[in-house]
Amino acid sequence: MSTQDFLLELGTEELPPKLLKQLSNALSDNLTKQLTELNLSFDKAETFATPRRLAVLVRNLQLQQHNQTIERKGPAVNAPEQAVAGFAKSCGVSKEDLTQKDLNVTDYYYFTQEKKGLKTQDLLAKVVDTAIKKIPITRAMRWGDSDFTFVRPVHWLLMLLEGTVVKANIMGLESGNSTRGLRWTGEQEFTIDSAKDYQKTLMDKAQIEVDFDLRKETIRQQVNQEASKKGATAVIDEALLEEVCALVEYPCAFSGVFDERFLQVPEEALISAMKAHQKYFHMVDDSGKLLPAFISVANIESSDLSVIIDGNERVIRPRLTDSEFFWEQDKSISLAARLTKLDSVLFMKSLGSMGDKAKRIESLATYIASVIGANKKHSARAGLLAKTDLVTEMVGEFADLQGVMGGYYAKNDGENSAVATAISEHYHPRFAGDALPSTKEGLSVAIADKVDTIVGIYGIGHKPTGSKDPYALKRAGLGLLRMMIESESQLDLLTLVHKSAELYKFDDVLAREICDFIAERLSAYYQEQNIEKNIARAVLHSTDDGITIPKNYIVYDWHLRIQALNVFMQDENAQSLVEANKRIKNILKDEALQETDANFSTQYDQNFYNAMKRLHDDAVKRVDTNSNDDAIVFKGILQQLVEDNKRKKNILKNEALQETDANFSTQYDQNLYNAVKRVNTNSNDYTIILKEFLQLKPVIDDFFDNVMVNDEDLKIRCQRLKLIKDTRQAFLSVADITYLSK
Repeated sequence: MSTQDFLLELGTEELPPKLLKQLSNALSDNLTKQLTELNLSFDKAETFATPRRLAVLVRNLQLQQHNQTIERKGPAVNAPEQAVAGFAKSCGVSKEDLTQKDLNVTDYYYFTQEKKGLKTQDLLAKVVDTAIKKIPITRAMRWGDSDFTFVRPVHWLLMLLEGTVVKANIMGLESGNSTRGLRWTGEQEFTIDSAKDYQKTLMDKAQIEVDFDLRKETIRQQVNQEASKKGATAVIDEALLEEVCALVEYPCAFSGVFDERFLQVPEEALISAMKAHQKYFHMVDDSGKLLPAFISVANIESSDLSVIIDGNERVIRPRLTDSEFFWEQDKSISLAARLTKLDSVLFMKSLGSMGDKAKRIESLATYIASVIGANKKHSARAGLLAKTDLVTEMVGEFADLQGVMGGYYAKNDGENSAVATAISEHYHPRFAGDALPSTKEGLSVAIADKVDTIVGIYGIGHKPTGSKDPYALKRAGLGLLRMMIESESQLDLLTLVHKSAELYKFDDVLAREICDFIAERLSAYYQEQNIEKNIARAVLHSTDDGITIPKNYIVYDWHLRIQALNVFMQDENAQSLVEANKRIKNILKDEALQETDANFSTQYDQNFYNAMKRLHDDAVKRVDTNSNDDAIVFKGILQQLVEDNKRKKNILKNEALQETDANFSTQYDQNLYNAVKRVNTNSNDYTIILKEFLQLKPVIDDFFDNVMVNDEDLKIRCQRLKLIKDTRQAFLSVADITYLSK
């Protein structure tokens, strides 16, 4: 099979930097999907992306489709002539050209045709056109007087199969073998002689590294080198590095400085100004203190770098001056004095203002502090003031500083340091792997804030779906669980959600639904730790119809059970116990279904009941008045029989439940009773409890191998049902391990 490399490059105006990787991956995915659907094989597809180009290099692409045999099934041989003729016509042949095949005793007409495989070169134009059109673009642009749309105007199209141009006209562009370099230096337009030499040719002729990841690492190295020259350490934010990489084709890093007076402003404000507005990397000294310097990356190598440095230093100065001005202005008004302004800031439609939210956080934080051992006064104060920095000038300009600036302003106002720290950290954790609040007061406010947000937004109907979560409630729920687990708190999730729901005046049913929604996020938490999701489900669903187990909503307790159950399932005997639990569950479920009022304790009662039932049914069938009276009498007798039977059965059951150790009918019953009784399910060390459960395996096996649970003797049956119910209840004190059945 002949193969060649295929190269596609679409040249554009500067693409949105935050979308560049997404656009590049979409083009590659679409292209390879189209090729696969056409049954064209290839080794791999390499993606390339710079601000002005999207490219894909398909290695060893099959040059021609394989020949195909196309077969269509038609009507049965004995079908009407008109149906057969219609089928033949749809295939473009006469009836004589059809074949017959036997299929399940009946013969059918078939049309068979050999289809010659098409050349790949003839298919590529449509493949590329479709791949480009299917790139998801939120806001497409039009340019000139054309009807074409794309994320940015397109300027050239390169399509090469090895060294041969693949003819195509896409978005008004004629394909060719020429590409473009940088706008102001080097060769601005040149040809690519061979698809496989694409990356090397761009580097040799224009110093452009088209591989996004390689270019990113080049920038990282250059930034670190610049920091080393200053005797400092560069702080490289990965998101910023990605964005800078998407802004340059020919990266050249350089460093500059700013006035030391700006270091009087909180460093987060300076860093935010440098990152958000100028895409600068900041530097710190050996103690981690911010230095009055920055590193930027140019898209060209200048013959006089000092000009570029001077220009960047002049640009950053007014940005930092703005931050300095905001800082001084905001300090003149205390956070407490800003509380009234929160009443005019909407939290969310139907949920009131941010002032209302602040009061709810204050109330919840006070309760949480009482449970986790935090200072209630400081937690309440921090909760009340946590959102006041939203109405400051600094946060109005740099939204990413909310919370952080609140902590600085609280210190400036003379608030207790615990209050200031809690305010500054109350948005933590902001993303996966982020640090938790460092103080108990901070935890109180952070938990209160997240619970209030989840309960409020979920409560007014904005429930996340599988694909949509516009208010990031799933992430908030995961952060909430992380705090409750990793702080080892004894907070009860259901109680906490109920208290939040009461502040919104939501009902208890909704509160439980919200609690279950938050609990479902545990699967994602443990998935990162390579713990099977069914282990979390087993713990969360440790209840059973007919078995009373107090539902525990202490998240940290869930965590301890999940960790212990994960260790337990590594034991070779664990699966056997899982299956035994499943068997017990099924027996108890079947017994509950069979436990009807007419299930009498003796055959004599059952016979009498059946006779009276027949008399009642006969009376109902007759239509005269007297027979209706008879039916009423018989119905009364039936009801009395049922009530008498209930009393008899309850007496027998109570006798069975009160049996002593010495009154079991077999040694196997006695052994199971003794073994379950020895298990200490009141311990909080679930690892030890589950180890004790492993000792039950031989006893349970012996029990089921040697006794019949549903014995004919009602008293013995009730006794054994009570035994296996106690066994299941012991397991349910940790988890419902039937969820782990294979």
